[in-house]
Amino acid sequence: MVDVIDERRRVAFPRVRKPVLRWKWLRGNVALLLSGLVAALAVGWALFPSLFASGDPLTGVPAHKFRGPSAEHWFGTDNLGRDLYTRMVHGAGLSLTATLAAVGIALIAGSVLGLLSGAAGGIVDTVVMRVVDVLLSIPALLLSLALVTALGFGTRNVAIAVGVSLVANFARVMRSEVLRVRHAAYVEAAHASGVRWYTVLLRHVLPNSYQPVLALAAVEFGMAVLSVSALSFLGYGAKPPTPEWGSLISEGRNYLATAWWMTTLPGLVIIAVVVAAQRLGRAVGRNEQL
Repeated sequence: MVDVIDERRRVAFPRVRKPVLRWKWLRGNVALLLSGLVAALAVGWALFPSLFASGDPLTGVPAHKFRGPSAEHWFGTDNLGRDLYTRMVHGAGLSLTATLAAVGIALIAGSVLGLLSGAAGGIVDTVVMRVVDVLLSIPALLLSLALVTALGFGTRNVAIAVGVSLVANFARVMRSEVLRVRHAAYVEAAHASGVRWYTVLLRHVLPNSYQPVLALAAVEFGMAVLSVSALSFLGYGAKPPTPEWGSLISEGRNYLATAWWMTTLPGLVIIAVVVAAQRLGRAVGRNEQL
């Protein structure tokens, strides 16, 4: 009788081989895999630029100027004969470091504000949320442009300006999570047992509130890349001839009619990194919801 039941179960629920499951997963997540490859390549450029492009990004051969993409120069050359691919690879370090710093500033400052606002309530919550509403009413790029104008030129100031412009997003998400968690049974039990309020925040509220904020950080990383590149394009980043992604596009805009690759190829790289970061961020967000 047991053998008959087992046989019926095998017929009703046939086993699916692991290679088949893996193939189905790969086929259904092609975009996610490509995004991961693009992100890994960008990180590799930033960490080990000489491994991907051994040439000098600052010097060029005047006789080789305005050469189009080829096997020798993958992205072509600029108006001074410098290899554009080499400059793109070596510029990833500054651009992605500024982006990472901006997201870190926004993550830390926004999380602290949201945590205090949601936990304290009352007048503190009202004041913080009014400030957040004001910041959210201003376009992020416009706010970062105003801040970097006040702070001055330089990659560090660009990172600070972009980070401050993103603080409100993180503060709002953290506050909403704190409001959700602080009325949970285990938090109420901790308060009832006489645990101090800051201990409750650090041990119970914060560990159960930070995951959606980290998912937001992954999503905002792509927008931060775009903002950092935009400010660099406007000339607020590193001084020439130091390569940055935005400044590379700015250098080529005067030669768009005759040397399209100077703006198009760096722009496509930036778009690919932004889209990849957004795709990976959404995947992280879905996993957090599950």
